[in-house]
Amino acid sequence: MIDFRYHLVSIVAIFLALALGIVLGSTTLSDSVSDTLRQQANQAAKTAQQARNQQRQLQQQVNGQEQFAGALSPQIVADRLKGQSVVMIETPGAGNDSIEQVSELAKNAGAAVTGRVTIQKKLLDDDQQITVDELATQLKADDVKFPENANAYEKAGAVLADALVTKDPTEPGREDAAGGAVLNGFKEAGYITASGKPGQHATLAVMIGPATPYAYDGGGDDNKALISLATALDAAGRGTVVGGPSTSAQEGGLIAALRDSDAEESVSTVDVVDTASGQVVTILALQNEMGGKSGQYGTGAGVSGYLPSPAPTAGKNG
Repeated sequence: MIDFRYHLVSIVAIFLALALGIVLGSTTLSDSVSDTLRQQANQAAKTAQQARNQQRQLQQQVNGQEQFAGALSPQIVADRLKGQSVVMIETPGAGNDSIEQVSELAKNAGAAVTGRVTIQKKLLDDDQQITVDELATQLKADDVKFPENANAYEKAGAVLADALVTKDPTEPGREDAAGGAVLNGFKEAGYITASGKPGQHATLAVMIGPATPYAYDGGGDDNKALISLATALDAAGRGTVVGGPSTSAQEGGLIAALRDSDAEESVSTVDVVDTASGQVVTILALQNEMGGKSGQYGTGAGVSGYLPSPAPTAGKNG
């Protein structure tokens, strides 16, 4: 006959067996999970290293292409702007390096650089619009026509463009009293500074946009003011190109705003002007502008390609 002690021993043995099974099972499960996680970590590390290697290779390729473009750019652009002249327009926040490099490349292309006009932030301040309107109206030459219902910056763009660029083949290289009065008036008001002789009436204009999109209040209005100037320069001369780094083609940037405006039809843009290849594209865009062709170039939204296609013929300038 089975006594109580036997039942007690049996129950204890059962619980011991269950406890031992749980311990053994959890240990096996833990080892399995650890192995899986270890494999996943090793695979992730391998993938990350492959990505780093690929990024390094791509960067080396980009550096090589930029070195190639920089070394050959004078030959690529030779004589494309022969007999022309270019005025450089610097906007608030624009990088000096791009302006200097485009200026030198324009000279390699056979153009004369008349000078540089630097737009001061004061010109774009909202509380200056009445003064800008009055100054532009006061300095307007008889042959300058304001657009219908023109605002202050459209008027300022018209008078500044008349002082800086021309389509008349007899005017390049010549300064006149009316143009000098416009530039002096805007200088004295603190709206611009100038170097070189921008009043000699260039045939072409290059505007360099800021690297950082205007983030302060009225940034959209600031872009509109500069677009008004670019449009006026294009209409008064043989063509205008607005250049900037890739950030200028992002939301809030000058080039992004221009591409979303009516000016897109007449003013060319290059959103890689801070690169050697982008500076070559700027010269090609100027050459196309002389032939009445405008385009949007680079890598940002709204481009038709990295460069004009087909590229304008070397040795011919509109």
